[in-house]
Amino acid sequence: MPFKTICIFGAGALGGAIAAKLASSLGAEAAVSVVARGAHLAAIRDNGLHLMEAGAETPFRVSVRATDDPAELPPQDLIITGLKGHQLSAAAQGIGALLKDGTRVLMILNGIPWWYFHRDQDSGHAELQFEELDEGGKLWQFIGPQRVIGCVAHQGAEVSKPGEIRLSNKGHFILGEPSGEITADLREIEELLRRADIEVKLSSRIRDDIWSKLMGNASFNPISALTRSLMSELMADAAITDQIGKVMKEVKAVGEALGANVGMSVEQRLAQAQQIGPVRTSMLQDLLAGKSLELTPLVGMVVSLGRLAAVPTPVSETILALVSQLDRENCRAAK
Repeated sequence: MPFKTICIFGAGALGGAIAAKLASSLGAEAAVSVVARGAHLAAIRDNGLHLMEAGAETPFRVSVRATDDPAELPPQDLIITGLKGHQLSAAAQGIGALLKDGTRVLMILNGIPWWYFHRDQDSGHAELQFEELDEGGKLWQFIGPQRVIGCVAHQGAEVSKPGEIRLSNKGHFILGEPSGEITADLREIEELLRRADIEVKLSSRIRDDIWSKLMGNASFNPISALTRSLMSELMADAAITDQIGKVMKEVKAVGEALGANVGMSVEQRLAQAQQIGPVRTSMLQDLLAGKSLELTPLVGMVVSLGRLAAVPTPVSETILALVSQLDRENCRAAK
């Protein structure tokens, strides 16, 4: 087992679920720790981390070392980030403090990640950085894109109450190096996650997988927040579904203009969404909790990269303007 110290930095819904599964499967073979905050952190410290898997009748509980100060932890063999894209820059120094020679950072992110153009061979924009994804270049500086392993998560999860996480499906995770290589590190992390009963696929074209998922994230998330609707409610409304399809077409066009092979058609993606059921998107969860919304990686970058690639994105621009104002008002009301 090459990973003796594993830190899940951001142990919310997805991060917490992975932490619970790793701690349960590895036992004394590795020290699994989490960085969390607030009531969730307090509950994990007091009562452990509880995970209710899809189809289970009762949750299982694990004890993990939990802190809100990464300086309390030793350097790690593997870091898995569960933070959303708009939360990462503020955590860059904390994550960087946990690094040592050889540490890899598996980043579970929706939308366009800050490292997207690192070693990109298809877009013509290799090593391009975006300030809106990496304020002040902190992630590039304190972590470095060379340490990153990309991860696209297809897993429904929600913090049902502090210290408790509920999964809505079995789910799976797609992992890939920015370079497209299937490295030894990638194989070892795949084996680690499979030991924890986490379904994993390796990809030599992780950007294709990013755009395929973004077709849904860029449409379902903001529209669900604007309408406060469950996925099943969105998909039952023909007028809403039509707008979702228009966003998907824009996302697909931008991705393909930058060299991605999105593969799935809009019609196939919509048909897939019909099977999801009464689920709250992550953006709707954050809206209802009074948290800031993950706008830039999911919606803003579709518009920004559309401009870079000279692809019009009028529907996405409209949704971005509306949901940005919703975010401002929601954050103001939560203060």
